[in-house]
This record gives sequence, C-alpha cells and structure tokens, in this order.
Amino acid sequence: MYTPIANESPDSSRLAHYGQLVQDLLSQTSSEHWVDDLWSIYSGYMVFEKEAGYNPRGTEIFESFRELVFFFQKAQKLNA
Repeated sequence: MYTPIANESPDSSRLAHYGQLVQDLLSQTSSEHWVDDLWSIYSGYMVFEKEAGYNPRGTEIFESFRELVFFFQKAQKLNA
C-alpha cells in the first residue's frame, strides 16, 4: 500500500497511485497470461465484428489492444 511522504509533489503522488494500480493488476496473474487473455478477447471480438458488421472504431480498438499487449510484454521483460 502507498504511504504518502511529507511535501510530496502531486505528480509524485499520482505516479505512486498509478504504480499501485499496475502492481495490483499484475498481481492477479502473470504478464504472459495477460497477453494470452488479451489475444483471446481480441480474437473473440474479431469473430463478433464479422457477424455484427462494420465498426468505425475498429482501428482505435485495435490500437488499444496493441498498446495493452505491448504494455504487458514490457512488464514481462521487467520481471525476467
């Protein structure tokens, strides 16, 4: 758990809170499993999209997916 330090800047506090959120997320399962799960979710989405029709946000959704995969891959390298 995060403990604030006296005279800490708001940016430091915000970064510490983000760090705690990331730590909580990564403590749920390994980065490798997160990447596998993201691929499963995105693959299921692609199947659904073919049935549902064109989505004008398709590119943005892919970019979000890609950034999440890159994030977990970087986290995986940090733990190696």
